[in-house]
Amino acid sequence: MTYQEEFITFMVRSGVLTFGDFTTKSGRKTPYFINTGNYKTGAQAAKLGDYYAACIQQNLPDGVDCLFGPAYKGIPLAVAAASSLYRNFDRDLPYCFNRKEAKDHGEGGVMVGYKPQAGDRVAIVEDVVTAGTAVRETIELFRHVADVDLTALIVSVDRMERGTGEKTTINELREQYGIRVFPIVTVRQVIDLLYNREIDGRVYIDDAMKERMEAYLNQYGGK
Repeated sequence: MTYQEEFITFMVRSGVLTFGDFTTKSGRKTPYFINTGNYKTGAQAAKLGDYYAACIQQNLPDGVDCLFGPAYKGIPLAVAAASSLYRNFDRDLPYCFNRKEAKDHGEGGVMVGYKPQAGDRVAIVEDVVTAGTAVRETIELFRHVADVDLTALIVSVDRMERGTGEKTTINELREQYGIRVFPIVTVRQVIDLLYNREIDGRVYIDDAMKERMEAYLNQYGGK
């Protein structure tokens, strides 16, 4: 089993990948949801970091100076990924994250951890890509921090949806900002692996759920 297939099973067992009726940050009604806030144990954090690190090592074996985790969900993701990269691949990358509000005492500022410098190649570590709202917020944030190169975005799941136009969010981010997006898995891989397959005695994507997910992709999927 590949690390991508293991990751899908891991999300289901952790209660992070769920199916039902949800609303995304962009306001879209969706039959499935990825909530990384449901990771809550040390074992889960360690394993999650391993999946992110494997994706980073596979797609970005070099060319990255720093990992950035957008507050709040991106914070533990960046820390876990950085820890796993050192533990499993002997890569000691610095990490940083932002405060929601600038600190007006002590060292001040909005950044915690490594202080990005002009010219640094920064990889954003996030949970999912839907409409790209959080990524655009990060780009705006860094305009007030340092003149860095936001070179890549690492996410757990690419929902393969369109952004502000007809193209997928990934293609929009690539064309507008030059950011490469590397998901651990795509929603298509999720469907292919889980369709009519039992995990711990339960089928999560049966015929009815597959039909709903395909209809959602037909409505919101990008080119």
